[in-house]
Amino acid sequence: MPAPAPLKMPVQNLRAHFGDADAPGWRRTRARLWKYATFPPAILTTTLLLSAFTDWLATGGLGWLEYLLITLVGITFFWISLSVSTATLGLLGLWLRKKRGVIHAPVTPLNVALLVPVYNENPSDVFGNAAAMLTELKTQDAAHAFSLFVLSDTRDEAIAEEELRAFAQLRASLSLECEIYYRRRETNADRKTGNLADWVEGWGDDYDAMLVLDADSLMSGEAIIALADELSRDPSAGLIQSAPELIGAETLFARLQQFSGTTYGGPLATGLAMWSNRESNYWGHNAIIRTRAFASCAGLPRLRGLLGKDRLIMSHDYVEAGLLRRAGWAVRFLPAIKGSFEETPPTLVDYALRDRRWCQGNLQHLRILGARGLHPVSRFHMLHGAISYLLSPAWFLLLLIWALLANGEGKNVITYFSAANPNMPIWPYMSTVNSILILLFMYAMLLAPKVIGALTVWFQPQVRADYGGQRQFAISFVAEVICSVLYAPIMMVQQTVAVLRTAVGLREQWTPQRREAGSYPLMTLMKFHLLETLCGTALMAGIIGGLVSLWLLPIAISLCFAVPLSALSGLNFSARNWPHLGTPIEFAAPQIITLAKHRRAELRKALNKVPEAAE
Repeated sequence: MPAPAPLKMPVQNLRAHFGDADAPGWRRTRARLWKYATFPPAILTTTLLLSAFTDWLATGGLGWLEYLLITLVGITFFWISLSVSTATLGLLGLWLRKKRGVIHAPVTPLNVALLVPVYNENPSDVFGNAAAMLTELKTQDAAHAFSLFVLSDTRDEAIAEEELRAFAQLRASLSLECEIYYRRRETNADRKTGNLADWVEGWGDDYDAMLVLDADSLMSGEAIIALADELSRDPSAGLIQSAPELIGAETLFARLQQFSGTTYGGPLATGLAMWSNRESNYWGHNAIIRTRAFASCAGLPRLRGLLGKDRLIMSHDYVEAGLLRRAGWAVRFLPAIKGSFEETPPTLVDYALRDRRWCQGNLQHLRILGARGLHPVSRFHMLHGAISYLLSPAWFLLLLIWALLANGEGKNVITYFSAANPNMPIWPYMSTVNSILILLFMYAMLLAPKVIGALTVWFQPQVRADYGGQRQFAISFVAEVICSVLYAPIMMVQQTVAVLRTAVGLREQWTPQRREAGSYPLMTLMKFHLLETLCGTALMAGIIGGLVSLWLLPIAISLCFAVPLSALSGLNFSARNWPHLGTPIEFAAPQIITLAKHRRAELRKALNKVPEAAE
């Protein structure tokens, strides 16, 4: 490590306002107009739906059950409408971006630290990616100086030994104008938050900015320099987040996530960047941060738990962004910067396990919403993160009510809509036509962001060709939609379980993400998806018996076959064997991805080589 350069990082008080005297002011932008173009349409659409729904349910008057159902529909539908209006705004933003040119202001050189926090990760992959990024940086004409820090919290001694060997290999193999450092903490106090704080307090004063990466992060030299340039040009920015694209997918589930993110993410990301503007969010990696602003404003306190113990803030990134904005620094999201990559869990089970950890952290944000001085949009980001998980229990409860009651008097699972029960409301008859209309309307709204994203590809011939041509893209789109319909109910149940686990106080273990392909044993899948299987079987029995509405059939099929669908999610569907669901990055990989694969293979070979003296 270099010579110490301490930088104080005081813990913030969430009960008091805080402003950073070093944060420069800035003029308000026209972003408020984009907020008006996003939120009112979502609110109006939800209000119209609730009005029609209330009229339909009002047969015989409204009781507590109808009010509960109306509330659930309103809660769930608003967030769907918001996604649609954000994606629509993103379409406009993509069109405007093509119409106007880009004017670059002068750049002031920055001393930038590339920080790679690791915890029991594969050293050849971590250091191989680092080698690729440093090699690309050497070829770029940059005004900035870059230093790489691998910050290890690894507890496994064997992996730690491999990290040291990989570090030695990296320094020996690269002759670059970039310093390379490695530090392993004796204890992993406060996990990733503590790991980064330890670096800031120990060496942060020598660096103008820090670019935070994950163990699986990969960024092109151009992307790294673009982020540094933008931070240099904007003295009001405390943090600038890029939009990572998913790469490296080989299993069916991972390739679905990769295709979905690449194809549909553009309009959503652009729309989000437009209405959030300088009150954007942070997703914990692939972002550049002004070091002194972060040290002054983003020291995280602990939260008092229900049992009186202090708890670490788990999903720290949202909170750090909110604290930076509270102190007067801008937080920006720039999806136009390309060349930022990350990997995705290979199977449905791995995705659900990661979701449990994220759910625990995001629900914690509900206790931070009342922090003094936070910008309203920062509060909204935290609320949105929590709601994204709470929606699943809401959908599940909505599904349960519909399954029990939706076929009307005398034809449902619980029959109490008769004169014998005058205190209960009259439930409107759900005809086949009504079932189909509701099914079509709900799925149309759910699929609208996907359709908007697909249209942006379809109407650009060159982009469509990059996906393998119009026929292959059309097949990929249909396959992704069908699979998303099948997997969504399973994820609904899994996220409901995650919320319940968090509510009863079960703490999730923050273990390294499994990145290799491969399915789990059948018995493991059966135990993991037992609840989905039971719910699906009950739904299917009700549909066959005429007691449950037919519109729940797609959900029943998904839940009934949760185990085989989960097993299917881990099968190898790599682009070499199955080109559908392919993305432009797969068919024409950027240089940084090819270089990273080569460097990882080199390091893997070097680390696995047995020294002659030991043979």
